[in-house]
Amino acid sequence: MTVDAEIPEALDWLRRVPAGREWLAVLPERLAACVERWSLRLGPVYPRSLVSLVLAAELPDGTPAVLKLQYPDGDSEHEAAALATWAGDGAVRLLAHAPAWRALLIERCVPGDPLSGRPAEEALGVVVDLLPRLWRPAGAPFTSLADEAAGWVERLPGNWERAGRPYERRLLDAARDLLADLVPTQGDQVLVNQDLHAGNVLRAGREPWLVIDPKPLVGEREFSVVPLVRGAELGHSPAAVRHRLDRLTAELGLDRKRVRGWTIGQTLAWSIGEGQVFPRQVEVVRWLLDGD
Repeated sequence: MTVDAEIPEALDWLRRVPAGREWLAVLPERLAACVERWSLRLGPVYPRSLVSLVLAAELPDGTPAVLKLQYPDGDSEHEAAALATWAGDGAVRLLAHAPAWRALLIERCVPGDPLSGRPAEEALGVVVDLLPRLWRPAGAPFTSLADEAAGWVERLPGNWERAGRPYERRLLDAARDLLADLVPTQGDQVLVNQDLHAGNVLRAGREPWLVIDPKPLVGEREFSVVPLVRGAELGHSPAAVRHRLDRLTAELGLDRKRVRGWTIGQTLAWSIGEGQVFPRQVEVVRWLLDGD
């Protein structure tokens, strides 16, 4: 038995890489297995998911849910474990998990409007309230921020060369130097989410706002606001980036210098993916290095 689902344009990049084509080939079979295992009624595909196939679904009793079939990348490997750790406190609930298929059945946020649609100051206030609830002590199976950052340091020069040196060498050197200083001097280790931007916080009914789509690591609290500082969802300008840095660090009691350093390091590491360069990421790094 197989179940076909329309592959959204946002996932077209998978057709260009061998592993992506292999994953797309097995999706109908895995989708059918999930429908059978959990007795699901499937709804439409969410078109904006960039890495996973995500569909609306209903449980047999009519409970709304989301079925997520993950592309097997490292960043999302422990998403289910993070959701289980939070147990619905500030994040969507994990309803079921099939690790062999990288399939997650998750609570659906209704109405589901993203926090990125709210005024920036309101959105930052929501995050200031949410984040301390997500800072749970954690260890295995999560990857450590130290190990993740070591990978960024190692890969940055090669990625930069292969992409045709798309930005100044000084940005590369600064990011690597900052990461080398930050990694061994971290504070208390907690569960952090390296993709907590305003598009990944949704309006819900059980709580006003819930976090979705975590890419979890274990690291210091200062790292957890990096995606919000750099993210264009709440404004993309030097003033907007610096304001988010200032407000989040002040209201959450974080070390501003360390948040700035982590933002520069991870943002540059994420500025090149699958050979594609993301200029907005590079701009954020320049703004923080040159004007802060």
